[in-house]
Amino acid sequence: MKITLRQIEVFAAIARLENVSRAAAQLNMSQSAASTALLELERQFDCPLFDRIGKSLRLNGSGRGLLPQAEDMLARAGELEGYLAGGRLAPVAVGATLTIGNYLATLVVVDYLKNNPGSRIDLSVCNTQQVIERLRRFDLDIGLIEGDASDSDLVFEPWLDDELVVFCAPGHPLAKPGVAGAAQLAEQQWIVRESGSGTRALFDRAMRAAGVDAEVCLQLEHTEAIKRAVECGMGVGCLSRLALREALRRGSLVEIKTPELALRRRFQFVRQRQRHVSSATRMFMQACLDFSAGARDTTELVLPFIP
Repeated sequence: MKITLRQIEVFAAIARLENVSRAAAQLNMSQSAASTALLELERQFDCPLFDRIGKSLRLNGSGRGLLPQAEDMLARAGELEGYLAGGRLAPVAVGATLTIGNYLATLVVVDYLKNNPGSRIDLSVCNTQQVIERLRRFDLDIGLIEGDASDSDLVFEPWLDDELVVFCAPGHPLAKPGVAGAAQLAEQQWIVRESGSGTRALFDRAMRAAGVDAEVCLQLEHTEAIKRAVECGMGVGCLSRLALREALRRGSLVEIKTPELALRRRFQFVRQRQRHVSSATRMFMQACLDFSAGARDTTELVLPFIP
């Protein structure tokens, strides 16, 4: 066989990072060795895989066609390596959106690692758009996202239902009635998630459907920051009930019923269609399902108490 696994590994790293020096650093090799490995692969088959634009590299048509096959080969090689090393599972790169990552994924990871000693999970927490982009680049094995998304290169599978909740501080004028119609919602100052998040996308869609032009005074990337801002009386917010359950229980925040807003959504698994699904990835997905077994939605999940 003319191709070496190292050449494929170098090609895939350069394709993901679009830079030889960064790929070499990731693979713990010199830049010249990485460049040589790529050039040898291209010369062996007289098949350039990148367009050279100055110092940057961009996949050409041949490179884009090779990348899914290269990623599949590397994933299978990782499983083989684990088997030869005594049956250890391959590492799983997981991307989770903020609500899932902060309130569910870490608990699932703990269970998975306890049940599979010696295994490894690399968990990245970011918004839905960023998870989707990283899956497209083959940077992740599996994504856990909230809300709707679509992409012909990705596979989406349902996991667990969730809902958003509109909330305010106990001293807010809407706290006592605990319910608000579209006209009242339009009068509020809103503190919400950033564009690109599944939570923000559903909030915007629900508001448009109800005919509400929401006045967003502050957008933040983290749920805890939004909760603190609302607790300080800066306005009203809208987050997952999962993120609010302890604050609502303590009474530091108050739910506002919004019968005119459609705020239900579904947590989903998402993966790259052309990427090999390793046994470790399947086991992690099963760990997610086992964690939520018996719960139809996030309100029924049994979670550790957080004082």
